[in-house]
Amino acid sequence: MEETKNIYVTQSSMPPYEEYIEAIKPLWDSHWLTNMGKYHKELEAQLKEYLDVLELSLMVNGHMALELAIQAFGFPEGAEVITTPFTFISTTHAIVRNRLKPVFCDVKKSDGTIDESKIEDLITERTVAIVPVHVYGNVCNIEEIQRIADKYNLKVIYDAAHAFGVRYKGKGIGSFGDASVFSFHATKVFNTIEGGAVTFSERRLYDKLYNLKNFGIRSEELVAEVGANAKMNEFAAIMGLCNLRHIGTALDERKKRYDFYMENLRNVKGIRMFEKKDAATNNYAYFPILIEDGYGKSRDELYMLLKESNIYSRKYFYPITADHACFKNKYRKDDLGNAREISQKVLVLPLYEMLGMDDIAGITKILRKNV
Repeated sequence: MEETKNIYVTQSSMPPYEEYIEAIKPLWDSHWLTNMGKYHKELEAQLKEYLDVLELSLMVNGHMALELAIQAFGFPEGAEVITTPFTFISTTHAIVRNRLKPVFCDVKKSDGTIDESKIEDLITERTVAIVPVHVYGNVCNIEEIQRIADKYNLKVIYDAAHAFGVRYKGKGIGSFGDASVFSFHATKVFNTIEGGAVTFSERRLYDKLYNLKNFGIRSEELVAEVGANAKMNEFAAIMGLCNLRHIGTALDERKKRYDFYMENLRNVKGIRMFEKKDAATNNYAYFPILIEDGYGKSRDELYMLLKESNIYSRKYFYPITADHACFKNKYRKDDLGNAREISQKVLVLPLYEMLGMDDIAGITKILRKNV
């Protein structure tokens, strides 16, 4: 009996087996497996060029990248950080673990990014930063966020975990704000198995982040400050170097599948897509849809229907971070109506470079059938 095929929301990109095995062979000669080795340095250099940023610091994962990026600015304990609740829980965790208070700002229905028109009303004398998210790779209103930050002397740290390779007005997305943070988790467009990076323009931040990710060790006898252990190892760096060679092909294949989805779902009643900025490129990281009134089923009903056909979509993000058990009723209760509404309607469909076109045809057939 043929085993039923499961279709998951994502699948890790991997280079050819022989390429990776050949690339890691030198590690058996050098025995240099971590501590900012040769391949760590090579990947930092290549990513700086690819992402079009001035400075970049590699990290063990995207969460530690964000946590340490926030810590690097030295905000006082208890200070407030304006952020979005429509994001992966890591964004809020990184703020809270720095002993800062998240102040949740609602999002726009059009693209799911933070509603810049509501930021100023949330600013108090304790506000020190804004942490917006380029959700699904949808670019925030960078100009208005920066205007507000400059007016009130706030730092802007972008969570760009979804935005690898995205460009806005011809510039790498990681070049905006005071810092941007990327995730290279196995499920992302570009992965190093686990990994992440902070991008920024001020060189002094490189030394600060180096200390924070390496116990503050500067030499055999000098520990300059208290730090953590957030270094990327050489196996992960080599996976990144290999995957970076193939990123063009990966993005081309994702685009074909993204376009096929759009062709099949564009005019389906009750299914809405997020808007994209004309000045921003698309990295085809995700294919989220919104199940609106007029569709034949609710989002949850559609989720279960797909699951019954062994198609594993994702309610990404539901619930909003402000409503998770660990944060509920602990922070300011401003109006988050749009974020909650989107979280109850959004469904991310499978999208990855090896996903079969016939599989997408089957998925979209199910969606069209239930109008």
